[in-house]
Amino acid sequence: MKVEQAVVDAFNASHPNIKLTFEAIPYETARDTLATQLASGNGPDVVGPVGIGGAEAFHGQWLDLQPYIDKTKYDMTQFPESTVNLYNVGGEGQVGIPFAIYPSVLFYKAGLFKEAGLAEPPHEWGGKYTMPDGSVVDWDYETATKLALLLTVDKNGKDATDPSFDPENVVQWGFEPQRDDLRQVGAYWKAGQFASGADGKTAEIPAAWAESWKWFYDSIWTNHTAMTGPQFLDTTLNPDGYPFFTGNVAMSENYLWSTYGVANAGDDWNMAATPSYDGQTTAAFNADTFRILKSSKHPDEAFEVLTYLLGDASKELLQAYGGMPARVADQDAFFVTAQEPFTQPIDWQVAKDGVAFADVPNFESYMPAYNESLDLIITFGTKWQATPGLDMDKEIEDLRTQMQAIWDKAE
Repeated sequence: MKVEQAVVDAFNASHPNIKLTFEAIPYETARDTLATQLASGNGPDVVGPVGIGGAEAFHGQWLDLQPYIDKTKYDMTQFPESTVNLYNVGGEGQVGIPFAIYPSVLFYKAGLFKEAGLAEPPHEWGGKYTMPDGSVVDWDYETATKLALLLTVDKNGKDATDPSFDPENVVQWGFEPQRDDLRQVGAYWKAGQFASGADGKTAEIPAAWAESWKWFYDSIWTNHTAMTGPQFLDTTLNPDGYPFFTGNVAMSENYLWSTYGVANAGDDWNMAATPSYDGQTTAAFNADTFRILKSSKHPDEAFEVLTYLLGDASKELLQAYGGMPARVADQDAFFVTAQEPFTQPIDWQVAKDGVAFADVPNFESYMPAYNESLDLIITFGTKWQATPGLDMDKEIEDLRTQMQAIWDKAE
C-alpha cells in the first residue's frame, strides 16, 4: 500500500489536470466490495491489480480499450502477442493491456534426479528427454510419469516401480501438479474452456482436460506419485500449502510467482519446460493488470492513469507485486533482481520462453454463473483428491451435467 500510495502521489504531482484517489480493499473482501459499489452506481474508474479469474467475476463490465489504444497510438507491440491475446477473448474487445505475467514452469530438484541416476528434464520447450537406457524420447506426460515413478520413494528407499514399494509410507513424491483449480490441471495439457457453442452457454469438458484429470487421479491413487488430498492438507507433511517447498518432491508444475517459497526446497532446484500432450506444449498462465470499468464517467482520464500505471510506475509496482514484466524490454532487469536471493544459478530463460506457450483462451476465462461454477469445480476437485476407487468417466460427466444445470438456472 505504501508503494501504491507513492505511485498515486507521483501521478497527481505530474498530472495537474487529473485528480487520482486511492482506495485499498483487502483481498478477502475485494470482490464483494466491488459488487456493492457497482450495484450502487459508485464504482471506481480503474481496478487492479486483478487477475483473469477475478475480472471474469465481473464479465461484461470492463471497458473495451481498443478505441483508446488507437486514439493515443499506444504501442502494443512492446508486449508478446500471446499476452495481448489473453485480454481479447469472449467478444468483449481488448479489455486489458499486459502488465504482470506469471508463466508456469516445471520446478525440479536436480539432486533427486542425480541420486536416481536420471538426466534432468529439458529446459527447452518442446524438447526431448534422454532415458536411462540412452533412448531419446519426447518430453511429454508419458515420459514424465515414468520418471515420477522412479522418483517416488517410500520410507524403505523403494521407488514406485519396485514390487515391494509401500504406498502407505511415501516420503518422496515424483510429480506434483498445481492443484488449486481443476482448470489449471487441464490447461497444463492444452488450452481450453468449459463454455462452448455459439451462445457460450453449453458446458463441455475439453478432451485434453478430461485426460489430464484422469492422469491426476491415477497419479494420486494408482501410481502414488502425487500426494492424496489428506496428505496435501496435512501441515506436518505440507506446511506451506505447496508440496515442492518441502524439498520432498522431485517435480512440480507451478507459476513463476511461487519463487517466493522455493528456497525452502533447498539450493538445488531449477526450472524446466512443462511436458507436452499430443505433440503440443502449453504453459498455463496467470496474469494481473489494471482494468477500466465501463461505468467510468472519465474514460479518457482513466486510460491516461492506466498507461501511467503500466508505464512510468510499472517498475515500482511490479517489484511490490513480484510480477514478471509483460513488457519484453523490462524482463532482463527483473530477472537480475529475481536471482539475488538464490545461491545456485537459475535458468530464468525457461520462464521467458514459456510466455510464447501461454494457454489462450486462458483457463480462467469467462463461463456463465462464474462464481457458482467455480465452487462446483472446487467441490469435484476436493472429492477426487480424497476418494479412491471412483469411476472417473462418470465423475467427469457428472461435473459437466451439474455445471450445465447451473448455467441453465442462471439464464
